Amino acid sequence: MILRFIPYFVSDDIDVDLRTLRAIRVLRPLKLVSGIPSLQVVLKSIIKAMAPLLQIGLLVLFAIVIFAIIGLEFYSGALHKTCYLIADTDEIYKEGEAETPCYKGDNAPYGTRSCPENISICQEGWDGPNHGITSFDNIFFCHVNCFSVHHHGRMDSYVILDK
Repeated sequence: MILRFIPYFVSDDIDVDLRTLRAIRVLRPLKLVSGIPSLQVVLKSIIKAMAPLLQIGLLVLFAIVIFAIIGLEFYSGALHKTCYLIADTDEIYKEGEAETPCYKGDNAPYGTRSCPENISICQEGWDGPNHGITSFDNIFFCHVNCFSVHHHGRMDSYVILDK
């Protein structure tokens, strides 16, 4: 209520954004806590639980960073080669319904395939799985992939590597 009268007292030449003060109105329901003792107990226990939850969150973040670094070391650049048809080097040879990463050589990273001989060749130029999002080329995409596996409980990123 008082916030409504502030623009009348502030001069026009001062550039003040009062939307932040209006955002404080969200805290009005906290006045109920002072009147109801059971809500006070609930609010105090939620506040006391924040410190251990922060520590657990930092531990999970640390684990995601460690897995992202491991993914960066093992799979950096491994997901940008795929099998292209020999007859038309612009067309990707698909194993089943989806394109899969390939590797030329003896020490192939886990999850990559060798292209069928006399049909296709393995060469660079592919964005990668999921239009380049599933990639371990920089630390940002490593974090995204590790977090999506952790957050969703699915192994979408690693199913691609396991083919």
